Amino acid sequence: MTKSYDAVIVGGGHNGLVCAFYLARAGLSVRVLERRDVIGGAAVTEEFHPGFRNSTASYTVSLLQPKVIADMKLADYGYRVIERPVSNFLPQEDGGYLMLGGGLERTQAQFAKFSQADADALPQYYEALENIADILRDLALKAPPNVGEGLLTLISAAAQGRSLATLPLEQKRDLLDMFAKSARAMLDSWFESEAVKAAFGFDAVVGNYASPDTPGSAYVLLHHVFGEVNGKKGAWGHAIGGMGAITQGMAQACRDAGVEITLEAPVAQVLVDNGKATGVRLESGEEIAASVIAANVGPKLLYDRLIAPSDLDADFRRRMRGFKAGSGTFRMNIALSELPRFSALPEPGEHLQSGIIIAPTLDYMDEAFLDAKRYGWSKKPIVEMLIPSIVDDSLAPEGQHVASLFCQQFAPELPDGRSWDDEREAAADTIFDTVEAHAPGFKASVIARQIHSPLDLERKFGLIGGDIMHGNMTIDQLWSARPVLGNGSYRAPISGLYMCGAGTHPGGGVTGAPGHNAAQAIISDRSLLGRILRR
Repeated sequence: MTKSYDAVIVGGGHNGLVCAFYLARAGLSVRVLERRDVIGGAAVTEEFHPGFRNSTASYTVSLLQPKVIADMKLADYGYRVIERPVSNFLPQEDGGYLMLGGGLERTQAQFAKFSQADADALPQYYEALENIADILRDLALKAPPNVGEGLLTLISAAAQGRSLATLPLEQKRDLLDMFAKSARAMLDSWFESEAVKAAFGFDAVVGNYASPDTPGSAYVLLHHVFGEVNGKKGAWGHAIGGMGAITQGMAQACRDAGVEITLEAPVAQVLVDNGKATGVRLESGEEIAASVIAANVGPKLLYDRLIAPSDLDADFRRRMRGFKAGSGTFRMNIALSELPRFSALPEPGEHLQSGIIIAPTLDYMDEAFLDAKRYGWSKKPIVEMLIPSIVDDSLAPEGQHVASLFCQQFAPELPDGRSWDDEREAAADTIFDTVEAHAPGFKASVIARQIHSPLDLERKFGLIGGDIMHGNMTIDQLWSARPVLGNGSYRAPISGLYMCGAGTHPGGGVTGAPGHNAAQAIISDRSLLGRILRR
């Protein structure tokens, strides 16, 4: 083998960089290996057409942990986020619209157009949601109790369960609803207007190949609201320079801490000797030794492709075969000659700085999922458009724009043996037709488009099944069971191998939490007390 390190990070996405930073700060020698020619994983900014740059995969900011931002001093490396003036704009099929955000009173006034009862219910709903979101915030930077570790499990479970045990009965009921119910069942108990329910229900299908009627989809809704921007809870925003500005800053913070970063260094195999990870082999044949391997790739990629089956026991292999991945995501980047004009609100305004959501009802979302199950993609897909160039002139030539189209309900694998290589253009055309129906003239304004089908997302970013979450966010794949019960505390079933990506707690999104938590687990295990407790 070549040079040896204390730790090697497989994958240079944001969680891998966060993990590398904390390990280096603790005095470990660390090397990050990234298969692409740009650091950042799925959080990158790239030119996709001459003069047009955009966040080519991950595209918006909220969930990144304030502690990570502060510890890495990202503001010193150019981190700057512009908050959306309103959260979301939803054109309706009858020509109207619903606007969400901009303050409680503004949102209530919007809701009152559809239902005064819903407007009146909103403060209590926000309070209930925020109470549960606070629990997630508290748990996000803590390793879950790892079933099977005896006393350590009991201590961790007791400490984390204390906050849940002291909740008032009403909040315990809300918590149960969020984890067990479908988004529709949960929202039906609060609101009567279909437009209002859609405004909240959209978050339940983001990165979730499921219907809003699927039990457990309410949790995915909750997962998307526990973030913050510039200290404002639940807010979303745009990182100036795109998402790549965040990971470029993280990479520089890592280098300043002594981390070695190598690009175009795809890992072919994690090397295991007598039950212990000892290093990695690159596709070039080069072998790199390390006492710790931290994998910032999804569990499907790690255990199905990077580890020899003989190095895993039969039960673990069987359970990982059942690990569900595939978020139903189709991602496009668009170069535009002008801003779109939506029939519901044609003149430029703050709605164009929001998340523009084409999914007017929960029934629309449900039908989109059913279509995808039957045909491979929806005839009327769920589309979220963001136009970051309105607030960031570094992304497009003057007077022109870039837009992100984040689209849901596209099957990870097409039925009847068809390939996304053959269908990607037709699916993109369907998306364009969907936008055109609400913004006439949109298609004529398109200069260029970059398509990422589920298969493209897998090939380019290593997201198996195109899964932006590294695995479904279902109750059987959360907390201590992410990715599988008994290995939910970032520790793989192989000594010296750790997981630091979104396939671990607390899951998907640009949070930095898995990277932070995995680093703490590694540092703890290397301490004298940690070695004693885990013998």
